[in-house]
Amino acid sequence: MIFEFTPEQELLKKAAREFAEEVVYPKVEEMETTRELPEELYQVMGEAGFLGILVPQEYGGSELGTLAAVLVVEEISRISAALGTSFQVHCLGYLPVVRLGSPQLKQKYLPGIATGKYIATGAITEASGGSEPANMSTIATRDGDSWVINGRKCFISNNKTANCTWVTARTKDEPKREFTSFFVDKSIEGYKTGRMENKMGFHGLDNGDLIFQDCKVPSENVILGEGRGITVAMTSIGRMGRMGMAAVGLGVIKSSLDAAVKFANERILYGKPIAELQAIQFKVAEIASLLETSRLLVYRAAWMADQNGSDSDLAPVVAMAKYYATDSAIKASDLALEILGGYGVVEDYHVERYVRDARMIWAAAGTADIMKLSVAKSALSGK
Repeated sequence: MIFEFTPEQELLKKAAREFAEEVVYPKVEEMETTRELPEELYQVMGEAGFLGILVPQEYGGSELGTLAAVLVVEEISRISAALGTSFQVHCLGYLPVVRLGSPQLKQKYLPGIATGKYIATGAITEASGGSEPANMSTIATRDGDSWVINGRKCFISNNKTANCTWVTARTKDEPKREFTSFFVDKSIEGYKTGRMENKMGFHGLDNGDLIFQDCKVPSENVILGEGRGITVAMTSIGRMGRMGMAAVGLGVIKSSLDAAVKFANERILYGKPIAELQAIQFKVAEIASLLETSRLLVYRAAWMADQNGSDSDLAPVVAMAKYYATDSAIKASDLALEILGGYGVVEDYHVERYVRDARMIWAAAGTADIMKLSVAKSALSGK
């Protein structure tokens, strides 16, 4: 087994770290206060080549792969979990076009996605529940060579920032209910942003409703084919959404470790740094171990995705990485808060933000409990 990154991946990781520290960090306080994502951040990410990281080179992307995307998400999330999540949502938003879209659909959207003309998201969750898509009420009906979509999606990240999305709708009820996924951009009348959610964490990441009201989409914007909508959605969520949120978890664990180590070395108690106290050392050791074990799971899952294995083989590995890394983010941020004591709940020290953001990661793209069901199904089948 080779645990080294390629030179390209190392350079990308370094570039993402510099972007996060030099460009994003000065904006974090503003994002926490306004809960808005500064528009210029996506412009800079486009110039840096991050936005087209999964886009084939023939369409203007770098095609560096899932592991490369994970490295970028992790580095950004170490500074801002909100922006890290927004970026991974952009990737999951256009991934179905890359993997399953027609040549016409790829040519229509991927060059603009790579440059930042289009910022993407994905829309499947409804009020009936994100983990039971069969209950969705959004419908699409044929109208000549087009489809007309009507419905409302909720808890959609990038709902305001994104100007394009895949959306899954019910297209048939009898004799068997079927769903189809479409790629829609905001130049199409009837696609608009609805109410916004006020969240405990991820301040700066817009999240809320997307409304489709008599939204007329050409048939060429169907992804994969009529009746294949759930496959499209799960390809996006399974290959990037859950992987991306696991990578956000890595960023939060690393930021928690950095904060804990810095405070432990600088805080003097009984005439010496508290880093010399065994109780503090045990907590630091636990955070460091959570980071390394989570990284091994997440990097392995991303590497497997880049080997282009089947979705069924990849699903339990991604699920394990997602639930472990997100649970670890909660534990790591809590431990960091304990090390800082009273300072842990003071905004200037940022750890309280890591605690809030870690809780947000747990449920995004499927709760840890849903992830465990996927792992258990694979284990019980004897695989």
